[in-house]
Amino acid sequence: MEPYIKCAECGPPPFFLCLQCFTRGFEYKKHQSDHTYEIMTSDFPVLDPSWTAQEEMALLEAVMDCGFGNWQDVANQMCTKTKEECEKHYMKHFINNPLFASTLLNLKQAEEAKTADTAIPFHSADDPPRPTFDSLLSRDMAGYMPARADFIEEFDNYAEWDLRDIDFVEDDSDILHALKMAVVDIYHSRLKERQRRKKIIRDHGLINLRKFQLMERRYPKEVQDLYETMRRFARIVGPVEHDKFIESHALEFELRREIKRLQEYRTAGITNFCSARTYDHLKKTREEERLKRTMLSEVLQYIQDSSACQQWLRRQADIDSGLSPSVPMASNSGRRSAPPLNLTGLPGTEKLNEKEKELCQMVRLVPGAYLEYKSALLNECNKQGGLRLAQARALIKIDVNKTRKIYDFLIREGYITKA
Repeated sequence: MEPYIKCAECGPPPFFLCLQCFTRGFEYKKHQSDHTYEIMTSDFPVLDPSWTAQEEMALLEAVMDCGFGNWQDVANQMCTKTKEECEKHYMKHFINNPLFASTLLNLKQAEEAKTADTAIPFHSADDPPRPTFDSLLSRDMAGYMPARADFIEEFDNYAEWDLRDIDFVEDDSDILHALKMAVVDIYHSRLKERQRRKKIIRDHGLINLRKFQLMERRYPKEVQDLYETMRRFARIVGPVEHDKFIESHALEFELRREIKRLQEYRTAGITNFCSARTYDHLKKTREEERLKRTMLSEVLQYIQDSSACQQWLRRQADIDSGLSPSVPMASNSGRRSAPPLNLTGLPGTEKLNEKEKELCQMVRLVPGAYLEYKSALLNECNKQGGLRLAQARALIKIDVNKTRKIYDFLIREGYITKA
């Protein structure tokens, strides 16, 4: 009960005393009666001079127990305030106060407000795409028909089946009539869910899936991971708020990266940007020299054919010296082994993990193309519940051996599953 005593020297955990024990000089374990102490009480105003902190907490607990709007029950539970005082104080400080405004009310207002910057996939002045039925683009658009602004197959497509045999007649009993009305109410709730899902797709621009994926790929990999995690919450906060949240984290990532770069300059003793440009140039030169020194070990790691390895090194030496590369000769095995692809400087490399980089080097595939093929295979696998090699080859129009290596890699790493 308040007020009570808190020892300022004991803890953690904190040591509390009632007034009766404190006056008797109670000591327990490490606590001594001569320790400094604090008098704990909530008998002070917070938001309103006539309301103490204890009454504020009691009001919030009463509203939680009795429900918003039941002010008479709230006043009865508090015992110290009237119905009108409880309602006026709660509406003033917890509803209309911008510091304590309800998130749900803000979301409702944002949903009802029609702003000009709301994301809309297709405008009436645009000529929407008209994919052929059951094509890859049509499946990406979930069967959306832009000319009709509707889907080929609705969510909960068979909701109307529950109403096909219902017929209201005059001789229905009260119980039967109530049962039929309950079925109609259930059908209306399913229609509301269908419209809610359509609104989410429309507001967030999810119809144009390719454009949505391209916008997502412009972020660094760390922000893309956050984007993937927060996607499930986008339907709660709305399109504008969700985009602002992602953009703010992308800006934070850029700032952290810039701060790290500046810290690197300061550690190296650099105090101006002119020296920083020289430092970056020398660092890049040193990195290129290091790559050249380790080139042989990297080639030997991926190429087992020593003859092909030596041939590739001679060819690189000719290129570095400005001569035209010599014509490659066949190895002892009768075929040429291509050198691994150098991914340095290629766009999209930072989005790959080490295993994906190794795959792109082996199959000589640029990271951007690999990411596009991977996205197409993942989307098809999610739609079909699995993916066969023949389906993968139909989606990716490249060399069949490369397709098989990509398919086997995605299966092995758990990105997709076999049909």
